[in-house]
Amino acid sequence: MKEVQEQEERIVVGLDIGTTKVCAIVASIAENGKLNILGVGKAPSEGLNRGVVVNIDKTVNAIQTAIEQAQLASGIEVRSVNVGIAGDHIRSMRSKGVITINNKDGEITHKDVERLLEDCKNIMLPSDQQIIHMIPQEFIVDGQDGISDPVGMSGVRMEADVQIITGLVSAVKNMYRCVQRAGFEVADVILEPVASSLAVLDDEEKEAGVVLVDIGGGTTDVAIIQENTIRYTGVIAIAGQKVTDDIRIGLSILEDQAARLKHEHGHAYADMIMEDEIITVPGIAGRPPKEIKKSVLAEIIQARIEEILEIVGIEIKRSGYSNELSAGVVLTGGGSLLDGICPLAQEILGMDAKRGTPRGITGGLVNEVNSPIYSTGVGLVMHSQASGASQGAQPVLPTSSQESNMEKVMVKLADRMKSWFKEF
Repeated sequence: MKEVQEQEERIVVGLDIGTTKVCAIVASIAENGKLNILGVGKAPSEGLNRGVVVNIDKTVNAIQTAIEQAQLASGIEVRSVNVGIAGDHIRSMRSKGVITINNKDGEITHKDVERLLEDCKNIMLPSDQQIIHMIPQEFIVDGQDGISDPVGMSGVRMEADVQIITGLVSAVKNMYRCVQRAGFEVADVILEPVASSLAVLDDEEKEAGVVLVDIGGGTTDVAIIQENTIRYTGVIAIAGQKVTDDIRIGLSILEDQAARLKHEHGHAYADMIMEDEIITVPGIAGRPPKEIKKSVLAEIIQARIEEILEIVGIEIKRSGYSNELSAGVVLTGGGSLLDGICPLAQEILGMDAKRGTPRGITGGLVNEVNSPIYSTGVGLVMHSQASGASQGAQPVLPTSSQESNMEKVMVKLADRMKSWFKEF
């Protein structure tokens, strides 16, 4: 395999470890910022529940399979990966900080911003929680609010209002250990809705105000972006796997049969079905085949999708931005592939709805990742594109203990927080 960064391009790898699938994407970033997809790998995931690792060995095997496929397609030897994290253990809170500017000319520098963000981190957290992201909402300089980037301005007093996103320490460590046992380094840990928003939303949507709803296998992730800043994030512990379970139980069939029905014949809005065809499912253990009406299947699916969308509506109201979302809602993730889901979302949420697929890719395997199921994976490499990180900056193999390496990752997370306001 080729050595990474043998040319002027940087190599980045995104690893989306989901409840139903693990997806690995190898991409190159040229000096002009263009993103090319070099390799894609995907493997079934059986080691997670609602976004959290519950079986180390199964997760490790899925990671290895997905990355091996991506390596084979790209001809690149993967050394380190940018990992997405989700789960119903994710929490969001607001914090404020204030500092004085003591430079001789009163000009605000990057170091001043770093000091301020460090001050915002001085909050009481439960011992089992750690900071994953810290996203500035606005800066206030000498009473003047609404400032997105204060560097270069003059002032005496600077304040910041930030959103702090936390997760379980054990969940982060278990995800980290799975990647390490698979033979790779963790370059960065990124909240999945943050990554997905980079992949599927355009600048106009992020400016006008938009809700991103990423319906995965184990969790549904919600991100609200307004004026180019992530204002709110939430994780709902109901997603595509629950839909599959409902079909399995409601129709008394096997899980793989339920999954196949959902993917091949699923519809999220029963009233939109024009022809009520009959679907034949093989019987269990020699029993006669079952005949299922498509409308009955749709009614089962619709009930669960309605529940998810209603909870999304609650999250939108909780955010306080329900009246500032001119661009409506963008649905992505595997669950968004259901026919009729956009009209249903429009009816339940009372706003325009569309399906979002990865965008901003300039070359390589563009068609292969042109699906909502790859939104998080593509977003993970785009996050590296924005932050300037590359897998080449990581060691080829772990050279110290797990705990020592974990500390390195936490330092990297802290460094990223300081420059977060630049990315949106």
